[in-house]
Amino acid sequence: MDPDRDDVARLRRGDASGLAGLMARHQDHLFRYLLRFLGDASVAEDAFQQTWLRVAERIGQYDGRRPFGPWLFGVARHLALDHLRRRQPGSLEEAGDPPARPGPEGDSLERVLALQRRERLAECLGSLAPLDREAIALRFEADLQLPELAATLGVPVPTAKARLYRALARLRERLLAAAPAEEWR
Repeated sequence: MDPDRDDVARLRRGDASGLAGLMARHQDHLFRYLLRFLGDASVAEDAFQQTWLRVAERIGQYDGRRPFGPWLFGVARHLALDHLRRRQPGSLEEAGDPPARPGPEGDSLERVLALQRRERLAECLGSLAPLDREAIALRFEADLQLPELAATLGVPVPTAKARLYRALARLRERLLAAAPAEEWR
């Protein structure tokens, strides 16, 4: 049986262990998604907590015939978008300033190079527009397949696929501008 369905049923009966079970299974992917989408750890933490509160409040609206993950990420997405709209009244499709890049740390050359590649990747991801970061985060951080991605975004599968493809193309452009292709192999 599906553990999400069991936990949802417990939560609907008012049993907090249902929420604990859902959190145990989904918290890592959810937090990484919010962190990548919002770009700020403290803001992501707030959105993470608000998401679980909203899930507990609105579990009655969840359609148990559908997978829980896309519904959860949809709740988180709406909260994150509301935050971004308040913070950046401009378009969510335009890129902001890239985040500051911390200096490399490590004791071996290989570790330093790996850290630099991760930092470059994080910087390039951070320089993408919020909606591009969201598509990439949902697919790779939250590990949603295209149908789940489409359901979470509230768009048809071809639209979700196109949005993800464009976001990955923009990321690739930024990565290649930041370092030669050989460095990414």
